[in-house]
Amino acid sequence: MSAAELLDEAPRKVDEYGYEPTAYHIKAGDHGANLNIEDFSLYYGQSRALWNINLDAQKGMVTALIGPSGCGKSTLLRSLNRMNDLVDGVRTTGQVSLDGMPIFGKAVDVIALRKRMGMVFQKPNPFPMSIAENVTYPLKVDGVNDRKVLAEAVESALKGAALWDEVKDRLDQSALGLSGGQQQRLCIARAIAGNPEVLLMDEPCSALDPIATMKIEDLIDELKGTYTILIVTHNMQQAARCSDNTAFMYLGRLIEYGETDTIFTNPQLKRTEDYVTGRFG
Repeated sequence: MSAAELLDEAPRKVDEYGYEPTAYHIKAGDHGANLNIEDFSLYYGQSRALWNINLDAQKGMVTALIGPSGCGKSTLLRSLNRMNDLVDGVRTTGQVSLDGMPIFGKAVDVIALRKRMGMVFQKPNPFPMSIAENVTYPLKVDGVNDRKVLAEAVESALKGAALWDEVKDRLDQSALGLSGGQQQRLCIARAIAGNPEVLLMDEPCSALDPIATMKIEDLIDELKGTYTILIVTHNMQQAARCSDNTAFMYLGRLIEYGETDTIFTNPQLKRTEDYVTGRFG
């Protein structure tokens, strides 16, 4: 049963903390969902960080996760490729599935899973090696050593990240010599070099100037359709510009999830309206 079906059946009554079930108004349409989150909760020891999250990320579309600091956006994002496994004391309940495959099963190859979900972090993190070596690093780790294949991958990934024309004549130079915006696009190129299905972006523009931010936003628009993209952002204008669907989170809960235009112009819940209009957060 999809997240939408689960929530359609949920009674509209508050829990012991005064929260209603998520206001969920996403229609599958022709896109469907290839990332399904069902009744997902996460705990750090005895402390609960995520509460019964239900969300379907639609294939080939951009989903923005918004909400105030500490609401669980990045925690949820990092759960999707199991990066939170590296934190002591973490446990989860519920399920996350990628194309119908549960990602928390004991038989799941976590390395293979992370290849299917590329990750881009808040601050650019190029490796201290050449531009080309940054792009080919995930391929070499996977055992690819054919020079022709690697060269084609470098060109393809850098073109996909809208960086090829700027660096094609200095591929052997250190990636650390690039500007901040170029470094972030290089990190996106590295993420897509392994041909993932999903791109996870954790505030990819927060450390960038407005011009570099605009280039990343343009790139996100170009990449959607090829990849399913989830982006965490504090920037309401960025979410409105970049995303097809928006999920509003608060205190570890998914409060409302719908088409971006609806979330920003006609949300169903007052708590969502108060956040997107700047009354808190």
